[in-house]
Amino acid sequence: MNKQINIKESLDWYILAGVTETCAEGVCLLNTENHFAQPKTVTKTATVSTSPTSAVLKNARDVCASATSLDELRDILMKFDGCNLKNTAASTVFGDGDSHAKVMLIGEAPGADEDRMGKPFVGRCGKLLDKMLAAIQLKRENCYITNVLPWRPPGNRTPTDDEIAICLPFLKKQIDLIKPDFILLLGGIALKAVMDNPDSISRTRGKWLDYVTDNKNIPVLATYHPSYLLRSSAQKAKSWADFLRLKKKMDEIK
Repeated sequence: MNKQINIKESLDWYILAGVTETCAEGVCLLNTENHFAQPKTVTKTATVSTSPTSAVLKNARDVCASATSLDELRDILMKFDGCNLKNTAASTVFGDGDSHAKVMLIGEAPGADEDRMGKPFVGRCGKLLDKMLAAIQLKRENCYITNVLPWRPPGNRTPTDDEIAICLPFLKKQIDLIKPDFILLLGGIALKAVMDNPDSISRTRGKWLDYVTDNKNIPVLATYHPSYLLRSSAQKAKSWADFLRLKKKMDEIK
């Protein structure tokens, strides 16, 4: 006798595998990390909607507004259930470092090591970032390091626009609380989220931008994400030049 399928368990498994779309009439699921085999003839496709409601976004903004310190914001984030990424992540990875840092670094999202340890940039990417900071006489503990998303997307997939939108109020509140003198954006996702800039890093790096808050304009520089540098070592010289630009700017404003 055939075993009855547990629909909930099956859906949970597909979510963990990174499924974002389904196909009708018996055609297999699409857009998974493992690239499940699919038939050559595909019929009508039904896209699963994951758009956040305006109520979820408003709730995220409202709960962030009440925070008066990073500790309060961390507690609020830990209790926030408006983003589905929290259901598949092992940890909520909040920012790390000096709450009064002059330099704030913002990446994309936690990876496997960060998800396991609950801290941003602790894996191979983190070690490379620490070395680059040390090369311009910056210590990690004197900076503040965080990500656009506090939860790891399944399989390190690219976060959706909706996921970014839900998490963005928590990131912006961190900026408001820390009031850094400089922001270094690591990768295209951080550039798009923080500056609402769709340009690629290759076109934007090396150019100073401004992040405007109620009480100050913060100089912003975008550069390649350390994970990209680990895959494309030829670009390390360009990132090194960006770090030197940051150092020069810091020295000028002292």
